[in-house]
Amino acid sequence: MVVIPWQARLGIILVSCSAVVYLTKLTVIDNVPGTIEYIFNSFGFLFINVLLVTLVINELLSRRARNARLEKLNIVIGLFFTEVGNDLLRRIIPADVDKHNFGDSFLLKGKERPDERVMQRVVAEHHFKLEPEQLDLLEIHDFLQKKRNFLLRLMENPVMLEHQSFTFLLQAAFHLTAELGHRSDPSHVSTSDRIHLAGDIGRVYKALTFEWVHYMGYLNKNYPYLYSLAVRTNPFDPSVQVEVQ
Repeated sequence: MVVIPWQARLGIILVSCSAVVYLTKLTVIDNVPGTIEYIFNSFGFLFINVLLVTLVINELLSRRARNARLEKLNIVIGLFFTEVGNDLLRRIIPADVDKHNFGDSFLLKGKERPDERVMQRVVAEHHFKLEPEQLDLLEIHDFLQKKRNFLLRLMENPVMLEHQSFTFLLQAAFHLTAELGHRSDPSHVSTSDRIHLAGDIGRVYKALTFEWVHYMGYLNKNYPYLYSLAVRTNPFDPSVQVEVQ
């Protein structure tokens, strides 16, 4: 049995309705020249209708839907940094050989808008080289294991598919969690294995920093009260205090 798509059925119904209207006008009203002229006029305007619907109205609706998805995505990213991101950064940054290169641009100041361009350039030029011996692998392992279910729920969220770079961050975090989970004692590993794990952590560190910069700009623009808390819990500022001074 051939199943006709609903779009085709709808098209047949609409065309049939138009045919009935025109046949009624031809038989009942008996105005052939006027009917033919009206058909050609309507047909000529059809192309403008298609233009308006497909290019203008559809674009407006798509943009509105895209903004709604982006809003949901940023809420999810906010939850991620609250539950995982900021604490993970605090555990990694001390092992960064060049952490001083982040400079003043990463020391967020009150309500001032962060200079995203400068911060993005710093991230692009940063090496994210970690000192393996400065990493507390056991602490990172225990932290990620506690947050494993939370990360899994984020991966299951279909909204994540809209954000490729954040999906990469979650994949890198899952890989690091798996790597550490396969060590019987992450605090006692060989030098070569510690260097390998430092590379996995560095991958997460770079992705985390990249997303953090974008998220700070979003908060400052849309949610000043959330940005205020983000400033007071800035993982890149060693002198930060959460209490309002």
